[in-house]
Amino acid sequence: MQTPLSVLLKEKGHVIHHISPQASGYECALKMNQLGIGALLVLNDDKLLGIVSERDIIRKIICVKTDPTQIRVADIMTKDPLTVTSNMTVQQAMKIVTERRFRHLPVVDNDKLVGLISIGDLTKWAMMQQEREISDLTGYIHGAK
Repeated sequence: MQTPLSVLLKEKGHVIHHISPQASGYECALKMNQLGIGALLVLNDDKLLGIVSERDIIRKIICVKTDPTQIRVADIMTKDPLTVTSNMTVQQAMKIVTERRFRHLPVVDNDKLVGLISIGDLTKWAMMQQEREISDLTGYIHGAK
């Protein structure tokens, strides 16, 4: 669990799904649905402005009965989201998402957005590590070399 997030990003790939702050809430929901993802980073000229999630759409559009075509992403996004660096460990990132109840962490190195880590990415990595450890221990117990 002392693995840096850079390793997860390398395996996951560096595709960053994003949207403009001027896009409508409808466009945002449609894009997330088409991509099968729960959040989009909000960028303007490659500068991270915020993050918009399914929760934002539900709480700030649906529950207040606003027309999603009439509201902009800039009005519903979480501004200035907490970011982490790629040298942060999986364990440190898991602590953040657990304690702060976040599902997504933008990864920024030297003021440059390099990726997005989700709670699913972290959980998958932890499960794979546990499977490796179990396999190694089983091999050790059974005398495999």
